Amino acid sequence: MTEATQTPQSGQTTISPDVLLNIAALTALEVDGVSRMSSTPGVVDRILHRGSDNEGVKIEIDHNSVNADIHVILKAEVNIREVSRNIQKEVARAISEMVGMEPGQINVHIEDIDYDEEV
Repeated sequence: MTEATQTPQSGQTTISPDVLLNIAALTALEVDGVSRMSSTPGVVDRILHRGSDNEGVKIEIDHNSVNADIHVILKAEVNIREVSRNIQKEVARAISEMVGMEPGQINVHIEDIDYDEEV
């Protein structure tokens, strides 16, 4: 008697918004020229904020598309335009490759320049 091979039924994968927040924040921090994340503006954001890993990132999910607002503090003497574009490109790539979702608008907000870390 031979055993019939059974294929498992397809299931569903869900991704917590916290995962998307962490991916966006950690990816932004890896971009050359980024000093650190900044707090997201607004009292409500601070009240609802659940951890320092997500600080500086707001995520909105619209169907299968992920929109992100990234709030950063840059290092001194960097090309702000270039760093901003690199953040957008890398965060979009990470969202697409790591979770298979479509990156939407990746908005970068430069909140300050960190002059204390001059090289």
